[in-house]
Amino acid sequence: MGIWNNRVFKCKYTLNSNNMDSQKVDMFILTNGRFFESYHLGQIRDRLLNMDDSKWFILQTVQFKDPTISLIVSLVGGTFGIDRFLIGDTGLGIGKLLTCGGLGIWTFIDWFLIMRATREKNMITLQQLLY
Repeated sequence: MGIWNNRVFKCKYTLNSNNMDSQKVDMFILTNGRFFESYHLGQIRDRLLNMDDSKWFILQTVQFKDPTISLIVSLVGGTFGIDRFLIGDTGLGIGKLLTCGGLGIWTFIDWFLIMRATREKNMITLQQLLY
């Protein structure tokens, strides 16, 4: 009976150690899923499961842009292109700054587009890290 319990214990221990990578990936998805489009999450999970363990530390230190913060900045300072500067679209930020947000039209449109643009920029950042 002691041998049987020892074998069961070893199986449980082996099972837990093999699932550690999937647990880390699932925890990453749970904590950072809001920074990406929902249709990208499956692709991100698959790529992270196949990722080398040496990149985990770097992945944990990456700061992604928050789409909600981008929307708030767009509502407050979108006319001056601050929202586009925030996510790294320097060219579009300068364009909005020089045209005063396209006389308000561009600013209004960006209120609906800035969250998706932020998530896409986060995906590009993640892809650069993984590939």
